[in-house]
Amino acid sequence: FTGGRLTREVPPIIPLGLDSLPAGTANPLPQALILTAIVISFSFLAFLLVLTYRAYQDLGTDNTSDMRAAEPDDRPLPPLGY
Repeated sequence: FTGGRLTREVPPIIPLGLDSLPAGTANPLPQALILTAIVISFSFLAFLLVLTYRAYQDLGTDNTSDMRAAEPDDRPLPPLGY
């Protein structure tokens, strides 16, 4: 793969008696970063779905025009000049 440079190299396991990885080992960092991005994206999507469902339960609608609690349509607009 181009992002992680996945090749058929030595797995990233430190053998007994060595303190560091031997030469030619695969780099696990790109795969870990991609997996972290997938997990964060999925959790953000789940949060948005729960937030949307909770707003629908409280307000009884999923129309964003009907959710205007701070600026209702029936009130006049504030003055533009000071």
